[in-house]
Amino acid sequence: MRTRFASDRGLTSRMVVTMFLLGLLYVVFVGVLIALGVRALTVLLLAGGLLLVQYFLSDRIALFAMHGREVSPQEAPELHGLIDRLCALADMPKPRVAIADSDVPNAFATGRNQKKAVVCVTTGILRRLEPQELEGVIAHELSHVAHRDVAVMTIASFLGIVAGLMTRFALYSGLGGRRNGGQGGLPVGAIVLLVSVIVYAVSFLLTRALSRYRELAADRAGALLTQRPSALASALTKVSGEMARIPTRDLREAEPFNAFYFAPALANRQSVANLFSTHPSLERRLEQLSDISRQLGRG
Repeated sequence: MRTRFASDRGLTSRMVVTMFLLGLLYVVFVGVLIALGVRALTVLLLAGGLLLVQYFLSDRIALFAMHGREVSPQEAPELHGLIDRLCALADMPKPRVAIADSDVPNAFATGRNQKKAVVCVTTGILRRLEPQELEGVIAHELSHVAHRDVAVMTIASFLGIVAGLMTRFALYSGLGGRRNGGQGGLPVGAIVLLVSVIVYAVSFLLTRALSRYRELAADRAGALLTQRPSALASALTKVSGEMARIPTRDLREAEPFNAFYFAPALANRQSVANLFSTHPSLERRLEQLSDISRQLGRG
């Protein structure tokens, strides 16, 4: 379903490559397990069932986990009106609208497609942002839905869990002995653990790299749709600054959902840690928005 959001071939190609590499990685992983004598079929069926549940119920699971609830136009007329205007501008179906009762200023979008999407904002971000700034944030989130990267991230993030399930299954099944029963055989449990750790690490790095790029793509598409990159830059600066005033306990509760949020609840400024971050640095995002401002000829 096409929209007026700017297409992003870079994002599309990265999603395809990431899913291909993850698929190839898990084919090799399962092949190794079978070669070692691990009954992988049971675990794969279980993991596949859990993946289907997460894929088809991702919107409800995310809302429940982040304490969000759907709101009607009567309950939040201004928020609904803003999303109505942006959806008309983008020529896309209107998602369900939700609000999370949290002082952490943030927003997220989830759902496997445009018809099943939901956009949720926190009470903290509603209190802190001006209308044009909030418009930039919502446009950013809607672009995630339009680009279908929400569904891809849901699948890609889940695949890392399979490695953990495989490891537990192998260890709990008593595969701590050696292959062929001899003292000189291969330590099956240790090999399964090592392979699982490697698979999880590669999956983790691939999904984090995709996550960082998709945030830049959403910034770019949202800014081009609204034609107000400065408003989105202002929202980013304000939200990032306000995070420092939120109690650390609240930020740590929100941190597990960083990959879905507009801005990370806790951000590490160390350059090495950027490899593990879900979002590009604030400086990188503001630099891109500044470039878009110059291209559009406005601030």
